[in-house]
Amino acid sequence: MRKENCFYVGTIVNKFSFKGEVLVKLDTDEPELFLEMESVFIDLGKKLIPFFIEKSQLHKSMLLRLKIEDIDDEAAADAIMKKELYLPLSFLPELEGNKFYFHEVIGFTMIDDQYGDIGSVTAINDSTTQALFEVEKDGKQILIPLNDHFIKKVDRNNKTIEINTPDGLIDLYLS
Repeated sequence: MRKENCFYVGTIVNKFSFKGEVLVKLDTDEPELFLEMESVFIDLGKKLIPFFIEKSQLHKSMLLRLKIEDIDDEAAADAIMKKELYLPLSFLPELEGNKFYFHEVIGFTMIDDQYGDIGSVTAINDSTTQALFEVEKDGKQILIPLNDHFIKKVDRNNKTIEINTPDGLIDLYLS
């Protein structure tokens, strides 16, 4: 399995018991969605390796306690400590309306009320305080805050996102 065909679930942050159980800090608002996982991919040495899950349960707020097959002692648990977990993109529930997964809108055309076609979404930068659409138009990069108030319509069929940005925002990049 290739990482680009998967989504990030969380990171193994701690051992739970001497029997190899681990705690995973999940990257989600809905941790209960991950209770029924049968398997997971763990990023080991730049490769995603599949592991079967014997048991899982929520532990405190956003932690998932996992018993992974063949991880039966502290040494085995140490070997996967701080490793990232992934699942195939096909496991994501479909979103509707203006809700979307970041990977889903890459390549969509961004259409602004005032400027029309302002380019193609090349990435979503979520390393900043506020996530940003990275849009490319004629070799120029335009950064648009990912803000629900700006997004008018996400059209999956036509691969477009209609937006209404504040006056002057697009001018910063096109002038």
